[in-house]
Amino acid sequence: MTRAPRNAQALDAFIARKVEIDAMLARLAVLSDEHFDVHPDEVHWGHVGTLAHYAELLKRITDSAFREGEHAE
Repeated sequence: MTRAPRNAQALDAFIARKVEIDAMLARLAVLSDEHFDVHPDEVHWGHVGTLAHYAELLKRITDSAFREGEHAE
């Protein structure tokens, strides 16, 4: 029986997570293109707060990914 390289399982798991992230990013892009399902005449401060929360969460991710903010070296 031939054994797969040691990192083959890690690579498979990595690719699976990447696909998962790509799908989430695609869904977010569509939602953003649709103005987060809010008609301009219906925007209120609650919507602003929701987008601020989304932006805060995404900033944590981008800071980590790009080693910025509190993740800066």
